[in-house]
Amino acid sequence: MVQQITKGIKISVKTKYNGSSYRNNKNYHIFVYVITIENTSTKTVKLTDRYWNIFDSLNRSEIVSGEGVVGQTPVLKPQDVYTYSSGCFLESNMGAMKGFYTMIDIENFTQFKVIIPTFQLSNQTILN
Repeated sequence: MVQQITKGIKISVKTKYNGSSYRNNKNYHIFVYVITIENTSTKTVKLTDRYWNIFDSLNRSEIVSGEGVVGQTPVLKPQDVYTYSSGCFLESNMGAMKGFYTMIDIENFTQFKVIIPTFQLSNQTILN
């Protein structure tokens, strides 16, 4: 698990290899990640947007950005915790992701970025 705190917002990430799938004449490796967002600050915040940079070991990268996460824009009061899971498909069996969330302080509408630390995506069998 990797963790990072930005402006009192703690991001924790767990990953899991979830097998492979053949589609569009290509074999893809499926990775699942679970992200926990914990508001350790004294402010109420709202997650408005996400930005991902996804890399694979074949030197390919993909940028994914958009509103919210998994169709939601959660509001976190102090000490609230929000957890969600999502996934990605890579052509290689190793990769990494990093990015940030854009959040707003509900009290004064100040926008800020919360860093999502770089985390590895790998098929456990290749690590043994």
